Amino acid sequence: MGMFIISKRHNGEYKFVFTSRKGKTVFTSIGTKEKADCERMIAAIQENIDMFTFRKNGTASGKYFFRLSKDGLVLATSRKYSTELSLQKGIKEIVTYMYRSEVLDFSEDSMVFPPAEDIWGTEPEAVSVSA
Repeated sequence: MGMFIISKRHNGEYKFVFTSRKGKTVFTSIGTKEKADCERMIAAIQENIDMFTFRKNGTASGKYFFRLSKDGLVLATSRKYSTELSLQKGIKEIVTYMYRSEVLDFSEDSMVFPPAEDIWGTEPEAVSVSA
């Protein structure tokens, strides 16, 4: 099953990435000013992926990628694939697992882990060693 991960860019915009079951980024969304816009896009994708279009493209260097769009508006761009077959497999994985994907929010600046002092206690005092 894949996963949506919401994060905040350096410019303050929110974005999300969809990762594969193996943890590899499949596509990255456009930036939005509000986190709620990311959440709405994710919900819409999960609830009805058939309403979205996968437009396949190629690069000058022979790589393949797709753009996910709805009503002509590009919402996300995929990673680059080395073959057209691997691109097709990527799209199939999205369609198959999208509705069961978890959503993780890493957009806040708060620490995920507690401070080291809470785990290890205070730092030990320096010990001087004489020779």
